[in-house]
Formats: sequence, structure tokens, C-alpha cells
Amino acid sequence: MAASPIRRALVSVTDKTGVVEFVKALEDEFGVEVISTGGTARALEEGGVHVVPIEQYTGFPEMMDGRVKTLHPKEHGGLLARRDNPQHMAEAEAHGIGMIDLVCVNLYEFEKTVAAPDVTFADAIEHIDIGGPSMLRSAAKNAESVTVVSDPADYDTILAEMRANDGCTTPELRRRLQLKVYQTTAHYDAAIAAWLAKRFDAEFAENTEGAPAEIDLCLEKAQDLRYGENPQQEAAVYRFTGDFADMGTSEHPLVGAQQIQGKPLSYNNFLDADAAWNLVREFDDPACVILKHQNPCGSAVAEDVTAAYDRAFACDPKSAFGGIIACNREVPYELVEHFADENKQFVEVIIAPSFSEKALERMAKRPNLRVLATGGAGGHARYELRSVDGGMLVQNVDSVSEDPAAFTCPTERKPTPEEMDELMFAWRVCKGVKSNAILISKGKAGIGMGPGQPNRVDSALLACERADEACERMGVEKGGYACASDAFFPFRDNVDTLAEHGVTCIIQPGGSKRDDESIEACNEHGIAMVFTGHRHFRH
Repeated sequence: MAASPIRRALVSVTDKTGVVEFVKALEDEFGVEVISTGGTARALEEGGVHVVPIEQYTGFPEMMDGRVKTLHPKEHGGLLARRDNPQHMAEAEAHGIGMIDLVCVNLYEFEKTVAAPDVTFADAIEHIDIGGPSMLRSAAKNAESVTVVSDPADYDTILAEMRANDGCTTPELRRRLQLKVYQTTAHYDAAIAAWLAKRFDAEFAENTEGAPAEIDLCLEKAQDLRYGENPQQEAAVYRFTGDFADMGTSEHPLVGAQQIQGKPLSYNNFLDADAAWNLVREFDDPACVILKHQNPCGSAVAEDVTAAYDRAFACDPKSAFGGIIACNREVPYELVEHFADENKQFVEVIIAPSFSEKALERMAKRPNLRVLATGGAGGHARYELRSVDGGMLVQNVDSVSEDPAAFTCPTERKPTPEEMDELMFAWRVCKGVKSNAILISKGKAGIGMGPGQPNRVDSALLACERADEACERMGVEKGGYACASDAFFPFRDNVDTLAEHGVTCIIQPGGSKRDDESIEACNEHGIAMVFTGHRHFRH
């Protein structure tokens, strides 16, 4: 079917950015008849556009406080009629229905409305658009003949095409606009559903134990990335919107953090920053995590965040080069001075709730350093996703929430209160280490890490060797270590290896068929061992 010039347009917008100029061009350059509603009609008339009011066009007034104004056969018939179908055109003529060739509609700002802290339920309901999505969907369904505009950013493109094609638009453009409409209405409906779900009375809500039976994923692009894991891979990062946003987003998420300075984040930057940010939020005390390739090569808590950084850096200065720094407190100038001037540490990303003005001024001297401010450090998301071929894996976010009072101690020697504090620190850090994971700590600093080894005894040996090296480097006595293991010990050789290097207390899930052997080994070496009953395995 040959393209026809746009002769009649229906315009009803909430966002009036550029609409007067757009519609004035339609009228002045192409002689388009303009039908409009309410506030949009007034804005167009004030801009010098000749407007046919919607009630004049349909013969029906707006009614029911504006709830009913664009739901009429003269509108939807004019949008949906197939121009190449003689029956459709005959029925349209019989009922006095003229064709509408362009629809320009954007929707009531529902998400903006419900974001207000004092929004009432009644006000939110009134900001659910009915006529707008209906017009968009009708026009988009008939994109063969109708040009549908839902985004002010498309105004100039449409006018350019009409100027180049004697008042017509191309099928390619109409298809692109069609897709945008259905993406827009899907996002809009998902936002409404998500908001209603949050407010649904608990007594009527379905049982939410376990993973949801269905998940509607709505994602909007946050930014393009330079490339993926490797240069030949394209990549972007998307933020959750709609129904899953509350389940998959924490109170202070990485995606949504303000990037104050630095190069664009890469795919790997995001992965590492996410791991560091999730781990540092496990601590209530001032904490710092230095992470490299998904593993915390340095970790510590202290009386303030600068001291925590100093202790975290001392854990493994070599591995800290090119790593990610995550802090759960505002970063002061002193911390920046320490990593930038004293340690001369190359840092890819630093992420924290906020930064002092002096800290920002100093970091500005490193323009490539990516600085991310989250606004806070509380909370975790409910669910996390991982794609696999053909679907998604969904699980609850793992956090260290166990009550130490529920732990058991099967060994003859029980941990001292000081050892128990140390074990809890190691237990939290160990969660962030790739399995098989062993974490050695001393003085609430993660000085030895054994990540990702095929067997746990190799992980234990690696962690102990690193801990010994750290003690030599820092000039402190070796031994007196606490050890955390993310899963149970399958054999006593793990305990024997740890004992050889001065481990005095161990925390692990327990649950192996050979637990008795590990307990016997601990008793032989005078080691206190705690069973948590939970594991924090990170595959």
C-alpha cells in the first residue's frame, strides 16, 4: 500500500516539551488538521495552532472528571481502520468516522506521582492513564497507516521525514515508533502493578515464601559500556524497573549510584564493584574492602574508615594494585591521601555512601579514577538473577544474618569472646571469597585468602601462606589466626594444615560425614571450632 500524507492528527500530552513547535510545523507546513484535549488544546491554541476540541470532533463532552474523553469510536475507528480494506472504509464512511493519521500522546506521570512521600491511594489511582494507552495501542496496531508518537525526542525525526517524503513517513520509522509504544505501555503497566502489589493488604496477599511463581522483568538501559568482559563483546548495564525493581534492588544500589568523576565503568568494573559493595555492607562498624577479580584481597574494620582502609591495604598491597575500594562510611580526605599519596595505589573504582569535599578535590587530580557515591550503605536486595542459556537462575540474596547464639561448638575448647568476635568478622568476609573459600583473619583484618581452588586443603594452605607473609610484612607475630571456611571440611587434613600455621579457632558450617574426624583433629591441636549450620558458598 502506498504511503499517504498525514492529514489529521490527534494530540494529547502530559509532557508538553516541544509539542507546540511540533504541532505548529504540522499545521503550517503540511496543513494537518489538529484534534486535541483539555490542557494540551489550551497550550496549542496559545501557541497559535488552530485546534478542533475533542468534544467537538466526537460530539460527546468530556465527562466523569475527565475519565472519559478519548474513548470513542470516532477516535479509535479513525485509528484502527485498515485503509486497504474496502469494508473498513465503507463502515467508517457510514458512521461518519474520519481517518486519523498521526497520534501524539504521552502518559500521565504515574511513577512521578507515587514517588511523592505523601501521595494518597486515591490520587495515585487518578494518575492511571486509560485513554492515553488506549490511543497509543490502537495507533500502534495500525502502524501500517498511522504514525504514533509517544516520545518528544522523536518530533524532529518525524518532521524531517515528512519534509523529505511529501508529508508522509516511511514504514521503517512507523515500525520503530510502534515498538517504542508497546515498550512504553508495558513499562507503564508494570509500574502500576508493582505499586499496587506493594500496597496490597497482607491478609489478601498470596503466600510469598520462596521464589515468585512468575517474574515480569522490565529493564531500562542505564548506560552503554565500553565493552564486555573482553573487547570483542558489546555490553550495557540496565536497571530494574517495574514489578521486580523492589525485589532486585537494594536501598542504595550500585546501578543508580552517582558517578562523580572518572572514565565510564566497564563490564568488569561493574562486576567487581558489585561484589565489593555487597560485601562491605555486611559490617556495622567502619569497614573497608579492597577487591580484585571478584575476591577481597584486603578487608578490615576499625575505629574509623581511614584506619580500616590502612589495615585492608596492609593485607595484600600487591594484589590491591588496580583493585576496587569499597567503604561503608563517608570517605574523608585522609583516606584519599593514604591511597593516593602514601601508598600510590592505582585504583579502578572507589565506592562509598559519600565523599568529603576535600576528598573529591584530591581525587579530581586522578581524572580516570571512577568515583561512585551511593547515598547510603543500608540493606540488600531480596533476589539476585543470573542468566543461563534459555532462562534465569533466581535466588535469595545471601547475607550473613545468622545469630551466633544458635551456633554450636563441638570441640573441647570453646572460643573466647575475643575469638568469637574475630570469627564473626572472618565469617562475613569469607562469604565474598570464591569457593572453595578459606579466609584467615587476625585483628579483624582478612590477611590470608584461599579462593577458588579445586580442593579445600589447597585453599587452606594458600590462605595460611598469605597470612604468614602478611605478618612478616607488617612486622607482627605469626599465628593466633582465626579461620573461616565457606563450606564444611570433608577431611581432617584441612584442620591439620591450619594448625601447622597457627590457627587457634575455626568457623565453618559443619555437616560433613567426617565431622568427627575434624573435631578430633581440633581437640588434638587445642583449636576451638564453631559450627554455624549455614554455608555461604560462592560458586
